[in-house]
This record gives sequence, structure tokens and C-alpha cells, in this order.
Amino acid sequence: MNTKNRWQEIKETIKSKKNSLNMKTLLYLILFSIGIIVFLWVFQGLFLQFSYEHYQIKKMNTIVNQIDSTSLENLDNTLTSLAYQNGVCIEYESNFGTVVTYNTLQVGCGLDKNIASINKIKNSLKNKETKKSGVKLVNPTYKTKAYLYSIYVNTGYVFVYSSLEDIDSTSIVLKGQLIYIMFLVLVFACFLAYFLSKKITKPIINMTKKAREMGKGNYDVVFKENGTLEIDELARTLNNTCKDMKRIDELRRDLLSNVSHDLKTPLTMIKAYAEMVRDISYKNKEKRNKDLNVIIEETDRLNILVNDLLDLSKLEANSEKLNVSTYDLVEQINSVLNRYDIIKETEKYTFVLELPEKAIVKADKNKMNQVIYNLLNNAINYTGKDKKVRIRIVEYEKYFLVEIIDTGKGIKTSDIPYIWDKYYKNEKNHTRNVVGTGIGLSIVRNILEMHKFKYGVKSKKGHGTTFYFEIVK
Repeated sequence: MNTKNRWQEIKETIKSKKNSLNMKTLLYLILFSIGIIVFLWVFQGLFLQFSYEHYQIKKMNTIVNQIDSTSLENLDNTLTSLAYQNGVCIEYESNFGTVVTYNTLQVGCGLDKNIASINKIKNSLKNKETKKSGVKLVNPTYKTKAYLYSIYVNTGYVFVYSSLEDIDSTSIVLKGQLIYIMFLVLVFACFLAYFLSKKITKPIINMTKKAREMGKGNYDVVFKENGTLEIDELARTLNNTCKDMKRIDELRRDLLSNVSHDLKTPLTMIKAYAEMVRDISYKNKEKRNKDLNVIIEETDRLNILVNDLLDLSKLEANSEKLNVSTYDLVEQINSVLNRYDIIKETEKYTFVLELPEKAIVKADKNKMNQVIYNLLNNAINYTGKDKKVRIRIVEYEKYFLVEIIDTGKGIKTSDIPYIWDKYYKNEKNHTRNVVGTGIGLSIVRNILEMHKFKYGVKSKKGHGTTFYFEIVK
């Protein structure tokens, strides 16, 4: 292998691994983890600030209400307690100009310094006619948002100041640590994603390997379940598919055997009788005609086999069209039965008819002719030692029910779902030397389904079989 081909093979291998379920699962889980981390970062930076601001304003309203309801005798104690317990700074300014401050050493307090902009706001609040009023502002010292409340208490004004931004050192440290925490979470998420991707994809990879074996013709593989609903369903489906393919493969082999046998027998007869005519009976007119008739009969057998295969091929390809007409079903059945006069005379078969005088139906006459012929042929081939076949038509309001009944060995319950499959044969040994490839019932099914007629079979082992179908009026 030259270098160019080797490099191309490596590129294809890398590309296939990139597109593998394992890699895609790993990638999606990592992206999901990163998305969660980004969300937490945004949440920490935006929503937390909004939440803190809302909490501080609500706390300020509670403090103001408590101050408003406090008597003048207890005002000093109340202001001291509220300032330290709630982490706010308070200033009391009497009508005589006396100023008392509480907790002004609180970080971010705007009342501990003589700040012109804040003094201006305080004066504007005092000039308002309302007893309580508040305003948002920006502390010029710390460049942070804050809230300032003013309450008139008869002897003067109480100002309550609180920062609306968390500038506590602990909060700053936590925000700094969040970067390291996110890095650790991302590393952990990558390991977790890798583990989960392996856990999810391993059973699928095993199934893929077994599916390849099944594709090579090994139908003994078993797809194992692992307790995951979707994987278990896939395993059950593949196991059922494997069983069906194994059965189809057996039917295919049977078809080859049946076709080979059914073609070889008449061909052998044709050759033998043709040689007999050429070498022996060509001078004896009576003997020659008899031999030639055998050749013609065997040719007819070959023609039936080939026509059955062609008919099924057309039906399955949906290349056949229905030519629906109105006709008498009783007359059609009697016409088909005329074909069997020879076996009634030579092999003593009996047909028991339970038919009305007329049964006018709507269907494709030629195709229904195939249905009746194939069902009758099947009943004759598999009926019991009494060589009796019953044909019954029961009239209903909108349709006729047609039943063709034999007295044979019946069909196993487990085999009934498969009898309509092409190439299926119920028994190797039956009453007559059956001519056919096992596709007669498959042709029946396809024609009835084209007409959308209901059909089925009732059978009990050892008690004969009834094939039936409904045909509309």
C-alpha cells in the first residue's frame, strides 16, 4: 500500500470515529455541561444581583415601618438595634440640627462622609410633603447603587441608607472562587460524559457487530437486553428479525429444492418420451400419439409452474390492475370444477357443493378464477383418504362468504401465520402428487388484498382445514 492510500485510509478512519455515536454522545454531553456552567455564571452575575437588590429594598421597607411605629422614648434603642441587626447605616437629624449616626462604619455607607450629592438628596427628601419617601442613588465614593429612605418622626428626620450591591468581601471571594469551581465541574462533566457515552453506546456497538454476522448468514446470533427500554425493544426486534430471516432462508432453500424437483420431473418425462417416439413408437400411430400426449401434459405442468411464478412476481410488483365486473360466482365455480372432471373419474374425488342458485358479485373475474383454482387445488392436494372437498357459499347482506373445506390432517396452530407466505408447503407428503412450487396461497393472498377482501383459514390438527374469503355483492 502506497503512502497516499495509507494517508487516505487514516483520514477515513478519523472521519468515521468523529461521526460515531460514541463521539457524538460525548460531544453533546460536554456541550450540555458547558451550557449549564454558562447558565450558572450568568445566573450568578445577573439574577443574583437582581435578587439581592429586591431583597434589600424589601428589608428597607420593613425597617422604615418599624421606625415609623416606634415611640420617641424608644427611638434611640430601636435605631441602634435595626442598624446593626440589618447591616444598614442610619442617621437621625433633629429639628434643632443635632445629628446622631448608627453603624456608619458599615462598608459602603454613604452617610459617614459629608458627600455633597447625598446631602442634596437628603434635603430634597426633607422638602417633600410625604412622611416617608425613598430614592435610588449612586454612591460616588464606591460607584455602587444604593437606596436612601427618609422618615419624619415629629422631632426630626431619620435617614436609612443601604447599598443595593453586594460588596461584602465574602461575596467577592465567592465570586472569584466560582471560576475554579466551574473549571472543576467542567473536568468532572467531561469524565462523566465519557463514562455515560460508553455506557450508552456499548450495547449498540455490540448489536452492530452481531447484525453484521446476521447479514453474513449467521442467524444463530442472539441480541442481549441490558435493562434499558429502547435498547431492549431494539434487541427484541432484531431477535424477531433474525428468526424471520432464518425462516425465509429455509423457505428459499425449500423453493430451490421444490422448483428443481418440479421442473426436473416433467423435463425428464419429456426427454424420455421424446426419445421413445424417435427410437421406438414413431411407426406405431397409436403408441406415438399416446407418447406425444404425455409430452404435452408434462409441458402443461411446466407451463403452470412458470405462470405461477410470473403471476406472483407481477402481483408483488403491483404491476397488475384490477378489471372489476359483475358476474355470477356460482357459474364461475362450476366452470373451474370442470377442470377436475378427469380426477373425479380416474382418482374418485368427490366435490360436495352447498351453493345458492346465483351469487352475483363484483370483482376481477380472471383473478378470482385464480383464487378459486388455487384454493381448490390446495384442498384436493391435502384432503383426507375419503378424497372429499366441500365448497360452500353463504349469503350475507353485503357480501358472500366462500368456504373451501378439506378433510385432511389440518395445520398446526404455530404454522397458520406462515401458510400465506410464498414457497410455504404444509407437508412434504400429501394425498396427490402435487404440482406447484408452494406459491399458490401467496397468489391468493395478493389477489384478495388487491380487492381488499377479508380472508383467512380455520384449522385444527387432525380435523381438516377451511379456507375462506368474502366477496362483495
